[in-house]
Amino acid sequence: MTALNSLTQRPSGLAQAEALANLAVHALLDEAMLTPKPGLVDMRGNGAHHDLSWLLMCRSACALRPAFQQMAEAGATVRDPGLLRRRIGAIGREGEAAMMEATGGVNTHRGAIWALGLLVTAAARHAETTDSTAIASTAGMLARIDDPDAPAQTGNKGEQACREHGVGGARGQARAGFPAVVGQALPMLCLSRSRGDTEPQARVNALLAVMAGLDDTCLLVRGGRRALQSTQEGARRVLALGGIATPNGRRALHALEARMRALHVSPGGAADLLAASLLLDRIERGHE
Repeated sequence: MTALNSLTQRPSGLAQAEALANLAVHALLDEAMLTPKPGLVDMRGNGAHHDLSWLLMCRSACALRPAFQQMAEAGATVRDPGLLRRRIGAIGREGEAAMMEATGGVNTHRGAIWALGLLVTAAARHAETTDSTAIASTAGMLARIDDPDAPAQTGNKGEQACREHGVGGARGQARAGFPAVVGQALPMLCLSRSRGDTEPQARVNALLAVMAGLDDTCLLVRGGRRALQSTQEGARRVLALGGIATPNGRRALHALEARMRALHVSPGGAADLLAASLLLDRIERGHE
């Protein structure tokens, strides 16, 4: 049964929440195993990370299934937006603790919990639509609501990079309704598929489309503005040459990877948004 059918033909709120949680986990697994991804963990190796592997990423993704299901259940049943925001914030923090336990204290998916958690909540809240833009807009509305139980400062490196460099980071993307997802990644997925690229090629191109414009705090933390600008320029060049399905595009990707290895940087924020894009794509196209 497709995800779309499972969401529309099984009326139980629990069944809907289970289906959305499955889609979120599948999106994270797809992102973890997608190859090649410059600077990121993939099936070839750990990229710029010394403490990650694709198996660890997969273990982390599966550990997050209960949190995603609980968020979807809350989205379907808690009608007051303020109460819902508070509830999913608590679930997200519990999910982060479960992630840390599963990975031995390694942060694999902190940003993805935020992004995909908001999106499964929004999808469950408006189960009558599978439109990506509508779901992302509802997620943005929830993200703009303050959570009174959230710590004022977490001390996370991404949060510090936002303050130092004056960028919005993951929180800014969410509050704006995920513009890198609906404006860059999903259109690139559609374009790549329409011109005959393979599905992995289309997904890598979607990742590059996000990298080309995102002020990625993971890059800023590791390499500052120099690394961010170099990565953005390299991603734009690959896409300008037709993406990774073309010989020139592949050569440009290899050059981008070499520069990122030299700088020892990884576009982790873009990876989280790719997973968010794959989730919305699965919901909209009705694929389990």
